[in-house]
Amino acid sequence: PAAQAPSDTAIGTTESRSVKSTALQVPHELSPWSMFMSADIIVKAVMIGLAFASLVTWTIFIGKFVELFLAQRRLKSALDAIAESRSIAEARVALGNSKNILSTFLATALREARLSAGISSDSGIKERAASSFGEITRAEARRMRLGMGLLATIGATSPFVGLFGTVWGIMNSFIGISKAQTTNLAVVAPGIAEALLATAIGLFAAIPAVIIYNQFARWIGGYKGLLGDTSAEVLRLVSRDLDRGAVIERGRARAAE
Repeated sequence: PAAQAPSDTAIGTTESRSVKSTALQVPHELSPWSMFMSADIIVKAVMIGLAFASLVTWTIFIGKFVELFLAQRRLKSALDAIAESRSIAEARVALGNSKNILSTFLATALREARLSAGISSDSGIKERAASSFGEITRAEARRMRLGMGLLATIGATSPFVGLFGTVWGIMNSFIGISKAQTTNLAVVAPGIAEALLATAIGLFAAIPAVIIYNQFARWIGGYKGLLGDTSAEVLRLVSRDLDRGAVIERGRARAAE
């Protein structure tokens, strides 16, 4: 028994050193930044890509929100300005030199009248103008939807990209477990936490993208309705001018010039 004491002491000392070595390898702080810095290069690339996607999402949100807000405000102000106009000429005077979608509608109506000069019947002018207005409305809606496809892509793919980073990180953690020959949770936890951080960032990028996409879809739908109201208002002016013969006369005068 006396001879065994030094051996037991040596074994205890070795185990103590092993525990201390393991303790030194485990990070004392598991903050997001420390987990990112200690993550595998593939997981880091996934996290950086998802962070960039989140930045793109918020950039699109701010840019499209400002663009849509200003477009709606200008169009509503223009509609208020021509509310009492009885003809296209009065509407153009009321608008002045302002450039907006309403002035485009008015210019298109006059252009159609000019192109229709010399036609004995004016019954088709309103229909042709309405067709042109529809093209303008669709073009404006497409312009407002720029960037929406990117939002949809980010919202649909970010969770899966984050999941890929998580799977890759957990695979590396299990490889580390097999090399260390230990299942100590203190050793395994940091690697798993780093892997799960990729999924968290993926959700952080995807959830706002989906919410912003759905909100913009509603806002753009409302803007298209406002464009429809504008088109209808201009068509009423065209109809009044046709009944007075004013559109045909202006079209003939411009054609003669």
